[in-house]
Amino acid sequence: MSDKLTRIAIVSSDKCKPKKCRQECKKSCPVVRVGKLCIEVTPNDKIAFISEELCVGCGICPKKCPFGAIHIINLPTNLERDTTHRYSANSFKLHRLPVPRPGQVLGLVGTNGIGKSTALKILAGKLKPNLGRFEEPPDWEDILKYFRGSELQNYFTKILEDNLKAIIKPQYVDNIPRAIEGQVDNILQAKLERDNKEWLIDQLDLKDVLDRDIKNLSGGELQRFAIAVVSVQKADIYMFDEPSSYLDVKQRLNAARVIRSMLSPTSYVIVVEHDLSVLDYLSDFICVLYGMPSAYGVVTLPFSVREGINIFLDGKVPTENLRFRDESLTFRLAETADDLVNEKMRRFRYPSMKKTLGDFSLEIQGGQFTDSEILVMLGQNGTGKTTFIRMLAGLLKSDSDEQVPELNVSYKPQKISPKFQGSVRDLLYRKIRAMFTHAQFQTDVVKPLQIENIIDQQVSTLSGGELQRVAIVLALGTPADIYLIDEPSAYLDSEQRIIAAKVIKKFIFHSKKTAFIVEHDFIMATYLADRVIVYEGQPSVRAKANAPESLLSGMNKFLKELEITFRRDPTNFRPRINKMDSVKDKEQKLSGNYFFLENSD
Repeated sequence: MSDKLTRIAIVSSDKCKPKKCRQECKKSCPVVRVGKLCIEVTPNDKIAFISEELCVGCGICPKKCPFGAIHIINLPTNLERDTTHRYSANSFKLHRLPVPRPGQVLGLVGTNGIGKSTALKILAGKLKPNLGRFEEPPDWEDILKYFRGSELQNYFTKILEDNLKAIIKPQYVDNIPRAIEGQVDNILQAKLERDNKEWLIDQLDLKDVLDRDIKNLSGGELQRFAIAVVSVQKADIYMFDEPSSYLDVKQRLNAARVIRSMLSPTSYVIVVEHDLSVLDYLSDFICVLYGMPSAYGVVTLPFSVREGINIFLDGKVPTENLRFRDESLTFRLAETADDLVNEKMRRFRYPSMKKTLGDFSLEIQGGQFTDSEILVMLGQNGTGKTTFIRMLAGLLKSDSDEQVPELNVSYKPQKISPKFQGSVRDLLYRKIRAMFTHAQFQTDVVKPLQIENIIDQQVSTLSGGELQRVAIVLALGTPADIYLIDEPSAYLDSEQRIIAAKVIKKFIFHSKKTAFIVEHDFIMATYLADRVIVYEGQPSVRAKANAPESLLSGMNKFLKELEITFRRDPTNFRPRINKMDSVKDKEQKLSGNYFFLENSD
């Protein structure tokens, strides 16, 4: 195999504006100067065209482009033969495909924009792979010849002969009300092809929303409804794109059990998931996707669940001897000293309080907190975590005489709705200019969250994940004593979640401030927490927020209620959910150790 490099040139269609620049890319290209058409821009073109055959990879045009619209990437040649799909010239290309196996759950893990949804569309038969030949797409005969000898040949043959029916649960459940109308129960009944409806309603907590109209459902209710709609139908291929967003820990595990119940000896189940502990619990094997977001994606061979997730975190594929990320992501948990010692150091306190909102009542036990401490709130949706955060922020008053002391707070709400007209740069300069221009803040917060890549984009055009990163920067950049951060992992991919957790932890520690964080992603919650506040009670009816306690005792209490146990991975210390009723699960339940701080296999 030669080590000659193949080149791909990516021109970003939303950043390239040939009418607003002097076409610096074309003028500075040495190949154009010797008379060859390496870069073409005609007055009618919306974006520049770069010939990958003629490009010599000098790297001048990406530096000269005033909008940062060009990327020239060198790829190993062995990938050139493995191109599965390319949308058009100078656009995203996908190399290789995940190989599903009947009777097993295939998990896909990778950053956003790396081709997971493209791979799902191809495997569902909704997108015909063009093997990179976007101008003259091959016919199915050529495609089957290309996959000859692999498991995918049989798979595509079955799809072609119409023997396989595929259903996808879409990634963005917020768009469902635009596509379908009607009552939850009526839609489920109309789609019903299996006799599991009652069980699904129970597992996915849909009893209270059966009479409701789709357009009146919250994000979490839409997500559970979407999973139910897919699960009541008969199909050969079930695909779930990010089934855990908007769900709390208990709902995530119930959704995972529902997804696993779709398995039969002949059915295929494929899941894309960013919550690594849920992906671990769900999958039988895993394919990792790596590459450069929006430029190219590569699918690895299938690995065992533990090995696949560890490869993703480590950033290195041993079978290809290739490193796709500079640093590996590991989890050293906050193994806090004895609580009694720490009590003396806690300088701030909030009183015991009560709050009633409509039919819901929340009781809060008083607690204390100190500098450089993160308190993570653990509980199901509807137990009043956001209510408590809003009371700390001074947006809600307690029903009792005692109130939260006047605190200088910075608050990142759960739902982010961008009303600002202007670019990300304008927003950050207007709101947090002093912090944003501070060198330490740039190094610790802005750079790791990759705000540079979106700094000149309009706030109104940002995706969910981009908005979330901007919101975290805004929250941390606002001077305050207490930082209240509601669900920082929403919309972020697995890699961004870990980076965001590290950024928040480092910032709170160094600035000697306190943070209260609501988080449902287990890996993020355990990484962030110095102590935890556990919520118990009946969601949407009556709940109680316990006083802050150590990570170990709080997690034990919380997991006992959920009836799940965690062990720690010996390689990178990430928490792993034990499979229900496995030897390890039974062993830990018997000894009362639902959560482990020390390392165990």
